[in-house]
This record gives sequence, C-alpha cells and structure tokens, in this order.
Amino acid sequence: MLRSRPPVALVVLLLAAALVASAVAGLALGPVRIAPGQVLDLVLRGPGPGGGAFASIVWDVRMPRVLLGAVVGAGLAVAGTVLQALVRNQLADPFLLGASSGASAGAVLVIVLGAGAGTAGAAGGIAVPTAAFAGSMCALVAVYAMARRGGSMTTGRLILAGVAVQYILSALTSLVLVLAASPDQVRSVLFWTLGGIGGARPDELALPAAVLLAGTALLVALARPLDLLLAGEEGAHSLGLDAGRFRAAVFVLVSLVTGVLVAYSGAIGFVGLMVPHAARMVVGAGHRALLPVAALGGAVFLLLADLIARTAAAPEEIPVGVVTALAGGPFFLWMLRRSTRTEGVAA
Repeated sequence: MLRSRPPVALVVLLLAAALVASAVAGLALGPVRIAPGQVLDLVLRGPGPGGGAFASIVWDVRMPRVLLGAVVGAGLAVAGTVLQALVRNQLADPFLLGASSGASAGAVLVIVLGAGAGTAGAAGGIAVPTAAFAGSMCALVAVYAMARRGGSMTTGRLILAGVAVQYILSALTSLVLVLAASPDQVRSVLFWTLGGIGGARPDELALPAAVLLAGTALLVALARPLDLLLAGEEGAHSLGLDAGRFRAAVFVLVSLVTGVLVAYSGAIGFVGLMVPHAARMVVGAGHRALLPVAALGGAVFLLLADLIARTAAAPEEIPVGVVTALAGGPFFLWMLRRSTRTEGVAA
C-alpha cells in the first residue's frame, strides 16, 4: 500500500512559515533578548537612524547573520540533493564528499598567502570565493574518480574516497595553520574548519544570495534530467540523456554553489545529508518539488542550529558546524547501517 504524501504547496507553505518563525527567533534571542513583537515592529520599520539600541542590534548584528544562515542552509541542502542524484547515493553530501573541505582549503590558502584578510569580502569580493570554488571542484572530481571504478560506484568506495580526500585536505589546512604568521590568521583558519556565520556583514550577502538563487533556479529547470539519472546511466541514455556530459556540467555548478557558500560560512557539515533525505520522505524523489522543499528545509535547519550554537552555552558561542555535526553524525551512522544491509561496504 502506497503512503499518501501531502500536497507540495502545503509543505512549502508550512516550511515558509517555519522559516519566518526561525528568523524571528534568531533576531529576538541572544545576549540581549528582544520581544518577538518588537522584532517584527523593527523589521517592518526598516533600517535607519532613530531606532535606538534594539534597532541597531536587529539590523546591524543579527539580520546579516540570519540572512546568511538561511542562504547557506538552503544552498548546502540543494547541493546535497543534487549530489545524491549525480552519484545515485543518498549518503552523498558536500561535506562527506570533500567539497566543503576543498573549498575551505582553497579559501585558507588565499587568506594566509595574503590575497585575503580573513573574509571573502575583505579579499576584494572575489579572490576567496574563487579559490573556494576551485578547491571544491578539485575535491569533488578526485572523490568521484576514485570512487567510480570499473563503471560502477559502491557506497563503500564513495565513503572511503571522501574520507581519504578529507584527510588530505585537513592535513593541508593544518599545515597552513602551523605556518600562519599571525594570531589573526590562525583564528581565520579555525573559522573555516569549524564553520560559523557570526561574522556576517551586510555588504557580503549579495554574492552568496545571487549564486544560490541562480543556481537553484537552474537546477530546478534541470529537474527532468536529474530524475532520469535515478534510472542509471543506461536508462538515462536510452531516454536521450548524455549522462557523462550532464553530470560533469552539474558537478561544476554544484562546486560553484558550494565554494561560494563555504567562502562565507566555513565548512558546515551534514546539512546536505539530512535535509534532502527528510524532504524526499515528505515529497518524493522528483526534483522539481524536492529542490525547493530541500532549500526551505535547509534554511530552517541551519537557522535553528545557529540559534542553539548562540544560546546553549551562553555567553560563549559554539561554532554552528559543531552543532550540525553532533546532529548529523548519528544520522549518518544510521543511514550507513541501512545502506550496508543491502549493498555492503566492500570496496
């Protein structure tokens, strides 16, 4: 008996409401607590002089963080959804496949070598995101080449290849950390490895938001060929899709989205693993509905994770990447156990 699914429009509406509620909570809670009604009043008034201390806190400190969190969460969820289709494996994720680690390594190298000063915006607006994109692309290509052997790809080889690439990139980042010349550079490197959105600035939001919107719109337009990939390469070819070229092109697009987002947030893991799986359970595997639902779900998830990171150990702040790892690690082990029941992990 097939389980009935709720209408996609209803799911989108509920997630949009959850996103608004999460954003209001993110603006209201912190070392200085502001009533939700007052937050809404300040948001409706808009930024400007004369709003007092609360207006400055909402618009100058918390609003950039909330907006960046929503953008990064949505983008990582979309990237994870597409990667799972490209490699036909629900354990795929930008973090587990090394894309986030590659982006972090590229960004860190640019920062320490002097092209940046610790943030993407300080690097002329393009140097750090470009290096992060290059690192993300190289990592994804390396993992895919190692995992795909003899025309097939198993979960075991995919995971082992991702772990191997992550170890190499982590070693490279650690070497850069050791050689960093100043404490400021050390703090910047730690930011990229642990992930965080606390340093968001209003003038840095345009590029990641534009990349997310353009990338998601293009991927939604490619929903049918993404669905065809689920039938396997032979099945996709019989239906008129050149799977090799399509996969290569989408790998580049996913690397671009991941690289730009990681350039502004550091490496935040497991968002692209958990959220697509949950969205798929609700709306099914069709990407035209799955991608928007995953994007909204990822935004909500990361905003809630950041809220926990800011408040759980107040006045100290936990890197949001630690929170997502604590939630995603057990989920990954559960997914791996389910996968190995039918496939095994032999390389």
